[in-house]
Amino acid sequence: MNPNFLQTPIPYLKGVGPNRAETLRTELGIETYKDLLHLFPNRYLDRTQYYKIAQLQSSGADVQVIGKIVHIKTVEQKRGKRLVARFMDDTGEMELVWFRGHKWIRENLKLNETYVVFGRTNRYGSTFSMPHPEMELLTEHQRGLKIAMQPIYPSTEKLSAKGITNRVVSKMVQQLLLDSKGMFQESLSPTLLDDLRLISKSDALLNIHFPKSQDLLAKAQFRLKFEELFFVQLRLISKKIIRKHKIKGLPFDQVGDNFNSFFSNHLPFELTNAQKKVIKEIRNDLGSKAQMNRLLQGDVGSGKTIVALMTALLAIDNGYQACLMAPTEILANQHYNGLKELLGKMDIRIALLTGSTKKSERTLLHNQLENGNLKILVGTHAVLEDKVQFKNLGLAIIDEQHRFGVAQRSKLWHKNEIPPHVLVMTATPIPRTLAMSLYGDLDVSVIDELPPGRKPVKTVHRFDGNRLKVFQFIKDEIKKGRQVYIVYPLIKESEALDYKDLMDGYESIARDFPLPEYQISIVHGKMKPADKDYEMDRFVRGETHIMVATTVIEVGVNVPNASVMIIESAERFGLSQLHQLRGRVGRGAEQSYCILMTGNKLSEDAKTRLHTMTRTNDGFEIAEVDLKLRGPGDLMGTQQSGLLNLKIADIVKDNQVLQTARFHAIQLLKNDPGLEKPENLPIRTAYSVMSKGNDLWEYIS
Repeated sequence: MNPNFLQTPIPYLKGVGPNRAETLRTELGIETYKDLLHLFPNRYLDRTQYYKIAQLQSSGADVQVIGKIVHIKTVEQKRGKRLVARFMDDTGEMELVWFRGHKWIRENLKLNETYVVFGRTNRYGSTFSMPHPEMELLTEHQRGLKIAMQPIYPSTEKLSAKGITNRVVSKMVQQLLLDSKGMFQESLSPTLLDDLRLISKSDALLNIHFPKSQDLLAKAQFRLKFEELFFVQLRLISKKIIRKHKIKGLPFDQVGDNFNSFFSNHLPFELTNAQKKVIKEIRNDLGSKAQMNRLLQGDVGSGKTIVALMTALLAIDNGYQACLMAPTEILANQHYNGLKELLGKMDIRIALLTGSTKKSERTLLHNQLENGNLKILVGTHAVLEDKVQFKNLGLAIIDEQHRFGVAQRSKLWHKNEIPPHVLVMTATPIPRTLAMSLYGDLDVSVIDELPPGRKPVKTVHRFDGNRLKVFQFIKDEIKKGRQVYIVYPLIKESEALDYKDLMDGYESIARDFPLPEYQISIVHGKMKPADKDYEMDRFVRGETHIMVATTVIEVGVNVPNASVMIIESAERFGLSQLHQLRGRVGRGAEQSYCILMTGNKLSEDAKTRLHTMTRTNDGFEIAEVDLKLRGPGDLMGTQQSGLLNLKIADIVKDNQVLQTARFHAIQLLKNDPGLEKPENLPIRTAYSVMSKGNDLWEYIS
């Protein structure tokens, strides 16, 4: 087959033409033969069986029957007419019915010729009828591609309106397979095909569209899913290998005074085993000659900040500067204050740079960065501005990195001649499946235990009818000197409604918790930043007992004295959001509580989410449930979901296939890093074609 055959523009395919091509492009993104070939069916109708009219049942299933039309008539009805054909086989008769297109259908039907009809049957009295059947003369049916199971392709209202029905799409794919003579270039090596008993690429493509049996369909699906995930993993793992062998890293061979002094004299508590393990992994990276690119996952409160600081101290001990970038001012402020407190009296200059930093402070800060006196810079996107120049940036730490775009991150890399070491931190636990796909080119560390003395948060679900009891519980906690969050949902589409809910809620709380005995703060998105900070600050200093807020407090405030988190309309939150909110309490030594308030009407998904929250505090387990409920695209948001545009594989449902693909990609690159062995030529050819296009690669972290 001509290698450029699949790049042919779709209008050139027989039966398509310019008008249909335009509709296919706008509705399904089909521009070339290759795009059409990769429009895989959603499901299949089994066409392996032919029924006799006497065998028909009132099941509403699609069936196919062989017989002859012996009579056609037009029947008047209340609205318009219907066309009715009497259809017979050797066991009985039934009716074929059309409510539109009579003239064209009547002209094209042939009496007393053998047809195969296919469709859903209805029963009226003792007679079966089939409205708008698919029809084919038996001679044509036998001549065409043998379609044992009929593919059902993705469709839209516009496609149907323009007459591009499932049958039309099916005919286009048949035409494409006939034009290609069913021959497609193999993209996997003979070894892989043998080891995994995979069918050939040509057989897989033929049987994914027009399977000859259930067994061949299953083999085609496995082959194509494996291939798709295999090339994703090949790309990720080769990126990792290139980074480790080709991208020179800054040499951090000293563990010096700053690191040792902090470890011996300033640690506020003994490190957990998980923290020790992660610091060891980071030290190994920094001691190698390669650039570090590590993802650090740890639940809210697991102690990632200490690990980040100790990594920064290693950079300083080796004569370099460190930078920590966070997505919001609140979070940047919190990191800055936290690091300052941890450093205590150590002689290390640290500064904060955000959109709110005054001009006079900025000038001083820029000078100190450039002359190297400023060792640690904490900031928001402001850090990325061209004016911000380091003397020698050795370590870039990025918190909640999925909030930053690729272009923003690369700006940070270019702040130094040799790219700095990179530590990416997230408190959003990423399921292993997703980590393998989204962050397969990073090394992953996990802090999976909480610091000693932390008690797990107790989580309960309460209906609105229990509100008075919940309010009494809040009063008891406030008497003990604790503070309370009450959080309302914030969903962009219904901002006005949400604001009303929040204000109604605030008023009813103010009635139940009157001044001067109770002080209440309120924080929401419509407030000016200065007012928001003022209210937050009052709560942090313990001047107010209750913080009524929308989800703006999801990441950011750290108030060890706050021991109760009430989440109103909890059914409207996603699992990861509920888990993040719960992480705002349980930061002190006291027992903390999270109370999920809901109405009585709950969807099945909402019940699953609430049950998961009350059952476990394990962020990774919660993330796995979330992934199953929402699917990978939703979970990562649009910024990272390019990858999840997979044509046939699903990284949740096909987790086993993903692991198999990753294993074989690792083995292949271990044995043949340059894909130079003759038997790997098909892989190398397919890989280089994919790398030229942006089929799989635009998303890579």
